[in-house]
Amino acid sequence: MSALPPYASVGQRTWYYSFRIICGLIFFFLIFPVLVIIPLSFNAQNFFTFTPEMLSFDPAGYSLKHYEDFFTNSDWQTAMWNSVRIAPMATILATGFGTVAAIGLSQSHMPARSVIMAILISPMIVPLIISAAGMYFFYSRIGLQGTYWGVVMAHAALGTPFVIITVTATLVGFDQSLVRAAANLGANPVTTFFRVQMPLILPGVISGALFAFITSFDEVVVVLFLGSASQKTLPWQMFTGLREQISPTILAVATLLVAISIVLLTVLELLRRRSERLRGLSPG
Repeated sequence: MSALPPYASVGQRTWYYSFRIICGLIFFFLIFPVLVIIPLSFNAQNFFTFTPEMLSFDPAGYSLKHYEDFFTNSDWQTAMWNSVRIAPMATILATGFGTVAAIGLSQSHMPARSVIMAILISPMIVPLIISAAGMYFFYSRIGLQGTYWGVVMAHAALGTPFVIITVTATLVGFDQSLVRAAANLGANPVTTFFRVQMPLILPGVISGALFAFITSFDEVVVVLFLGSASQKTLPWQMFTGLREQISPTILAVATLLVAISIVLLTVLELLRRRSERLRGLSPG
């Protein structure tokens, strides 16, 4: 938002500064619980509160033992590797399905586009517990409940709407005359897609893939319904730890997940800016 002009009225100035104060309070309300977790993860004691040593910034009050426990504990490492195995495969499936669906929905001759779009993005709208229960009954009938591919397909279904939305947003500024020009020059649809469309919509595709990855990596409700002990993921292990044994190692894992989220969100912002430059919406 631009600065206030010198001729701004009292009401405009009041709203200008009030709006910033309100935004600052909202930001503080949203980010403060996350910021509290980070220093607590370095607590030298097995407490979820700040100790007197931590409040006085005594080095003895801080330790990396909870991070060490995460990297050496077999339960945490098994859960981490399960997440690493599940999330990338779910991301690949969600990205493929979502990209194809978005391209199809971008065609002007597609009938009932609004209805199809509403159905495809419904996993984002329907409460997750309802989706998880429905997937449980469906996958148990076809023998995928409690299997690796069952969890992967469920996470892919949850991540596909994010890919559809981001790719659809990228296709809004896509010049369809490029596709017609490629066809006139003799390119088949597959060649046109990979040589003409994909380079221009790639930032949107990668952005959707990152959203799908985050969705799968952080998801816990569906995996509780569909997974077995051999598919226990990192969020599931955190949930179990909160119920059965209150360990500050959970705070260390949460801090690592926050760091990963920050990196991915930074990449998303860079891709958004690149997409705008490619579509001519912002200067290079």
